[in-house]
Amino acid sequence: MAWFRKSARQRHETLDEDLWTICPSCKVHTYKQEWQAGLKVCPKCNYHERIGCMERRDLLVDSGTWREYAGHVTTSDPLNFSDAKGPYSEKAAAAKAKTGLSESVLTGDGKINGIPVSFAIMDFSFLGGSLSGGAGEKITLTAEHAGRHRWPFIIISASGGARMHEGIVSLMQMAKTCAAIARLNELDVPYISILTDPTTGGVSASFAMMGDINIAEPRALIGFAGRRVIEETIKQKLPDDFQTAEYLLEHGFIDHIVARKDMKEFLHRVLQYSQKH
Repeated sequence: MAWFRKSARQRHETLDEDLWTICPSCKVHTYKQEWQAGLKVCPKCNYHERIGCMERRDLLVDSGTWREYAGHVTTSDPLNFSDAKGPYSEKAAAAKAKTGLSESVLTGDGKINGIPVSFAIMDFSFLGGSLSGGAGEKITLTAEHAGRHRWPFIIISASGGARMHEGIVSLMQMAKTCAAIARLNELDVPYISILTDPTTGGVSASFAMMGDINIAEPRALIGFAGRRVIEETIKQKLPDDFQTAEYLLEHGFIDHIVARKDMKEFLHRVLQYSQKH
């Protein structure tokens, strides 16, 4: 009987929650089943909703081939940091409980249409996908692992930048991860960078832009400083599409924009080409 005691507005909101997903970009209503079947991409405006690292892994990796690597690496609190909202250690513990992850990046091995690949997949829901000492260590260890096996290395970035709760330790990871990827280059091991929404701050200023090929999802936010900071600094109005994947492609910062549904097949073609050359 609870349904009949609800107001018309409450019943409408319940129906919306149960049946529909509202696109954050164009506000069009899409059946939840259709939204899920479409990989959380709006059928009207092509908005790509942010998804977690597990979802990305399942979209790209052949079933039954995934093996996690460096899963023992987790967060640390080198500064014993605390702010007005509480200790960093408590925030990290809450993020682990919420996501089931040990850090903001999932690392491991799998196959793309039979081709072995090492992966580092960032998750924005873990403290904004921030680059920390633990995240940098996992990426570095996995890059070294890929180098030993001569397996291509793919990083999927989704990050707000360096995790400032760890101070200089987090900033050091920019150089550390770049050095690990430079070693892959010396070994002629392919490194593919996939930039998703958002890829910003210290991540965009380090390994995210170092790929032998840099790929982005449509309309992904990619940049270093925020739009407002830049506009106030240079005293100019920036273009509406500034820091979008499309803007970066037009200006030569990335190589391709690939829709989520096409990503696995695109990567397969790139990996086949790299094997032949």
